[in-house]
Amino acid sequence: MFYDQAKITVAGGNGGNGSVHMRREKFVPRGGPDGGDGGRGGSVYLEATANLNTLLPFRFKRTFAAEPGGPGGRRNMHGKAGEDLVIKVPPGTVVRDAATEELLADVVEPGTRVLVARGGRGGLGNSHFATSTERTPEFAQKGDPGEERELALELRVIADVGLVGYPNAGKSSLLAAISAARPKIADYPFTTLEPNLGVVGIADESFVVADIPGLIEGAHEGAGLGHQFLRHVERTRLLVHVVDLAGVDGRQDPVEDFERINHELAGHSAELARRPQIAAANKMDLPDAQARWDSFQRTMQKRGVPAFPISAATREGVEPLLRAVATRLAEIRRDEAEQAAAETALLAPDFETAPDHQVFTPIQQAREFFVQQAPDGSFEVTGRAVERLANQTDFTSEAAVKHLYQRLRQLGVAGALTKAGVVPGTRVRLGNEEIDWMAQARPPEKKRRTARQRKLGG
Repeated sequence: MFYDQAKITVAGGNGGNGSVHMRREKFVPRGGPDGGDGGRGGSVYLEATANLNTLLPFRFKRTFAAEPGGPGGRRNMHGKAGEDLVIKVPPGTVVRDAATEELLADVVEPGTRVLVARGGRGGLGNSHFATSTERTPEFAQKGDPGEERELALELRVIADVGLVGYPNAGKSSLLAAISAARPKIADYPFTTLEPNLGVVGIADESFVVADIPGLIEGAHEGAGLGHQFLRHVERTRLLVHVVDLAGVDGRQDPVEDFERINHELAGHSAELARRPQIAAANKMDLPDAQARWDSFQRTMQKRGVPAFPISAATREGVEPLLRAVATRLAEIRRDEAEQAAAETALLAPDFETAPDHQVFTPIQQAREFFVQQAPDGSFEVTGRAVERLANQTDFTSEAAVKHLYQRLRQLGVAGALTKAGVVPGTRVRLGNEEIDWMAQARPPEKKRRTARQRKLGG
């Protein structure tokens, strides 16, 4: 069975917690904090490998999690980093976020590796929070949770040439005649229920051909197995449209067959409708096909589509067809290379004329946050920096909560909430955490020093 769709859940490892520890050694009575940082959690990657050609492994295992980071230790010892997890997928795998359907990656070349779930940062140990006024902080950060998401994987075969046409038009017979592939061949429609690949060599050229299962009317709307078949055509550079010129299955107008299949391609994708085509008029060993050839050839010439008479059964006319395919592929590859070179030149920055602010100024987005009020009167603050602070705060520690409020003031979150109408006691959601906004969020009032304190420098 050919599995070309799967859903999996991936999770990066959680970061390790920072350590709370005070240095206590002989002759060092006040050594201060020496809690180490937690290790980062492992990340999850997808990597294309030529050893796979189906998504079958994900039928049996659908949940993948990377290793979490280790906790920090005393004497500023850093926690062990979690090991990354690499999941092997076949080349041609399209990766989407299952919830939003956002395209995350298109893994085409073997060896390509993409990050799909980042591991969490390790929490800072208490040695990072010592100040001139708080020399013995008794709190540390928790590790940041790793990313978790559900992925939709979709495999699209990678081939230079796609064989398209009605069921039983002879696509599988043609693939068997031009390559070492041995697809199932029988005299009834829908013999082929999965794409078959074959490597074709002619002269000094070679290319990969995909036998796409037969299309029917309404395929772009899902009729038959339309969507499952059509997506495998998308990666091909050239289409060889196999037409049954003999009308063995009762279809008496090969031109009408040609137009109907093209209608289905256009309904699936406008880009597919523009894909270069070569028509292969099959079953020319039969008298009915020979009688229709002249009319079919004239019609294809009017449409600008090269047409070749062939018989996949006897291999008559197959070599001229392959030579034409190889020549057209060489032209397409040359055009692609020239277009890629032109796009690279356009994207390259002109350092002599481009303004400095366009070339060198980094975009600061890490501190952005947004405040909005919920219908129940509570408030929500979103933003990566704010959410990370909340996730890494130990809310059972008064000192840690106090530090959180201090950081929220520095980021401008406290001021924004005050302007929005938040008062002490208002329910505020920060990422995955909910808190009752407290008075500690206000900056502490400065105490007036006495004359004696000013004189002593206190």
